[in-house]
Amino acid sequence: MCGIAGLWLSEQADATRLGDRVSRMNDALYHRGPDGGDVWLDEQEGIALGQRRLAIIDLSDAGKQPMHSSNGRYVMVYNGEIYNAPELREKLASANITWRGHSDTEVILECIAHWGLRDTIKRLIGMFAIALWDRQKKKLFLVRDRLGIKPLYWSRYDGHIGFASEVKGLLAGDAISREVNQTGLDAYLRFGYVPSGLSIYAHAKMLKPGHILEISSHDQATENAYWSVEDAVLNGQTHAWSGDDQSAIDALEDLLRDAVQRRMVADVPLGAFLSGGIDSSTVVALMQSVSDRPVKTFSVGFEDEAFNEAAFAGEVAKHLKTDHTELYVTPKDALDLVPKLSETYDEPFFDSSAIPTYLISALTRKHVTVALSGDGGDETFGGYNRYLWAKQLSAAAGSIPFGSGLVSRGLTMLSPDHWDKLVGLIPGKKSTSAIGDKIHKAAPLLAIRDDIDRYHALISLFDPDKLRGKHASSKKFRVPGEKFCRNRHLDYVSSMQAMDTMMYMVDDVLTKVDRASMANSLEVRVPFIDHRVIEFGWRLPARLKMNGSVGKYALRQILYKYVPREMIDRPKTGFGVPLAQWLRGPLHEWMGDHLANEALYTDFGLDRRQIEKLRSEHMSGKRNWGHQLWTIAMLSDWQKRWLA
Repeated sequence: MCGIAGLWLSEQADATRLGDRVSRMNDALYHRGPDGGDVWLDEQEGIALGQRRLAIIDLSDAGKQPMHSSNGRYVMVYNGEIYNAPELREKLASANITWRGHSDTEVILECIAHWGLRDTIKRLIGMFAIALWDRQKKKLFLVRDRLGIKPLYWSRYDGHIGFASEVKGLLAGDAISREVNQTGLDAYLRFGYVPSGLSIYAHAKMLKPGHILEISSHDQATENAYWSVEDAVLNGQTHAWSGDDQSAIDALEDLLRDAVQRRMVADVPLGAFLSGGIDSSTVVALMQSVSDRPVKTFSVGFEDEAFNEAAFAGEVAKHLKTDHTELYVTPKDALDLVPKLSETYDEPFFDSSAIPTYLISALTRKHVTVALSGDGGDETFGGYNRYLWAKQLSAAAGSIPFGSGLVSRGLTMLSPDHWDKLVGLIPGKKSTSAIGDKIHKAAPLLAIRDDIDRYHALISLFDPDKLRGKHASSKKFRVPGEKFCRNRHLDYVSSMQAMDTMMYMVDDVLTKVDRASMANSLEVRVPFIDHRVIEFGWRLPARLKMNGSVGKYALRQILYKYVPREMIDRPKTGFGVPLAQWLRGPLHEWMGDHLANEALYTDFGLDRRQIEKLRSEHMSGKRNWGHQLWTIAMLSDWQKRWLA
């Protein structure tokens, strides 16, 4: 695992300070690779490649980068891990290569020299962001793994091409200006993150997952896909599982065990995150099933019981006999981290579960260098609560042949407080917590007749057109895969799963995990996001994903073999923090300072009255606008750190 960066200057640019600039880019990525760093420079061609190393496989100097192929044609820097490197190395036995070490970096390079770039990439199992310079053809290639596990930004600005694992690398090398991309800003306000293909900066882009960018000159760059979720869906439909349900579950277990076991290979200590939920428990159970010693597991807990999963994790760890470490954090521990978030996430990022993700990464790094995580199970196997909610809303809207808008407006005629009191009168109703707020949030969705449009509304925080008015960008960003889902007539849940896999999983979940873990120099591996698992998931019948109101049905059947179902069958809580309460309490002053930031209104064109209305309703307890207010506050925090 590493951080990579580089610059390729135009013919007219002065290359005398090229090495210094890329060294600065490298230094900005030190946290991604504290075990070493180097820069390769070809001053005549005006190109330099840099890398910061977190040594995981082959800790010797033979694994250092930038690395040259044995034939001298290619120079490469790379961030990631390739889990089938030993098999690929065996296939090159007839090439009579004199190997310098046993790093996967060297295997990738020699495969490219032997088979070519595209054929090599298609053979890789793993996570990767690659920058490859072809010295013979004078071309630069940038490659991102199929599902976007590892990040890679690139830029074209002021007479050069730049690339880096994080935007702060581009900024450090003056590879971009600090001009804001209005489309990226609108996308952030809608989704809470900036999707791949864009950046918050006008002259930078995040390379899309599953794509190769071929740069022939400073005026010619071609981006092509080598893998896509759409193809995985189509292949899954064409080769749908034809056997019985149990054989499908058994095949999935075998595949997951292989994905887990491949990710347990390292020359450094290794462990796993354990929340006690289905995904992380399945990963740990499979790890323990192939390990001859107790697996090291880690969890964090909160004093607030509504957000505390540590007790569940402890029960699972005890049952599986892992070597378990847990840390209970106080609100102060978590709140002290808030000012560091904009440094860690150098684009605005709203997901408040970045806080516990950072904390568990910091805890884990004290004991190991690599950790396996359960991320990705929800998207592939139907685990999100919103899949059930959206399905129910769709059915409810469809059952109202006329006047669904009228019903929607009628539901909001009563205030949230009145709904809370009314529902509280129902005999046997145990809890009415925020039921009125939930009704007010769900009611507008009933008025939307189109399922895909309802999905957009469900995942949107703001309508940028309303929040920014005339300042909003004319370019509207729609979720990748929307047209595909419509054209293929996928059922509603499958459509949501596909679109979540293409954007939410990549740009929220994986971004959160990558930045939080790498800020602590920890490598996180994600078995559920093995492309083979994703492809197999699309072959499964829908009933093995969401069975009635039960999500992740197939995964549950696998996990029940290792952990008693009473430890697992409980409501999904998620990995979050009591954000609404914090903004009304210990973060009230912090939020007020950020909402008073004039740049929000003068530079970004936000509607001050709309934001003040949200703040007032939230503070009074009338509505829960915690996510929306946090989104604006984090935008302000980012602006103060990176633009001011």
